[in-house]
Amino acid sequence: MVREMVKIDDSLCNGCGLCVPGCHEGALQIIDGKARLISDLMCDGLGACIGHCPQGAITIERREAEAYDETRVMEIMVSHGHQHGHGGGCPGSRSRVIERGGDKERGRQGDNGEVSAGAVIPVIANDHVVPANASPSELKQWPVQLHLINPQAPYYRNADVLIAADCTAYALADFHQRHLKGKSLAIACPKLDSDLDVYVNKITAMIDHAGINTITVMVMTVPCCGGLLQIVRSAVSAAQRKVPVKLMVVSIEGSIVKEEWQ
Repeated sequence: MVREMVKIDDSLCNGCGLCVPGCHEGALQIIDGKARLISDLMCDGLGACIGHCPQGAITIERREAEAYDETRVMEIMVSHGHQHGHGGGCPGSRSRVIERGGDKERGRQGDNGEVSAGAVIPVIANDHVVPANASPSELKQWPVQLHLINPQAPYYRNADVLIAADCTAYALADFHQRHLKGKSLAIACPKLDSDLDVYVNKITAMIDHAGINTITVMVMTVPCCGGLLQIVRSAVSAAQRKVPVKLMVVSIEGSIVKEEWQ
């Protein structure tokens, strides 16, 4: 049948991911740094995602497509662990707040116990066993990879953000307790990751739209790692707001060899 369907312009899409939670049917995912319509069946053609795209990359076209079947869509979402109204996308990249101890932040739920549209999924971690001689994790959100994160997720709003090169957490023995605690995290590798312009746009969105307080950039001493600082500097330069940026450089032996505000 011919019906209205979402169309994504690859040349305009920067992979920010803001459209993904706007699609309640789970028809959109970020794949290889671009938003993709993964199933005609799951797209209702109403275009709710259009208003979430800052680049104007999403439009509506009329074309031959499989009929939208809400019952089948609900079955697929339930089988993948989705709840209607949360937004779609890959289950592994959906936004989650990790709640530890007694801080359960139940305010995200309505009186009927349902989580409002666009809300993150709370994950309660206080029932996980931590050995007596082990330090607990300080990670408070998921996902963390910069291509997968939503820069306007609740845990970035007015937050102190740590943007860390992938290797730093492996080099620093006290990464969680001294450097991650109290911060929201994004990780990246400036040497191996692709579409680095997307990183600039996402960090700019964190500054201007999420209203983050500070950025700590943590890199290794190896030369290629310096590219992460350049990405952050480009984002700060492009942003309308200004935020303090702190640089931390980690040696491969596991010590902080440089720490300064930029």
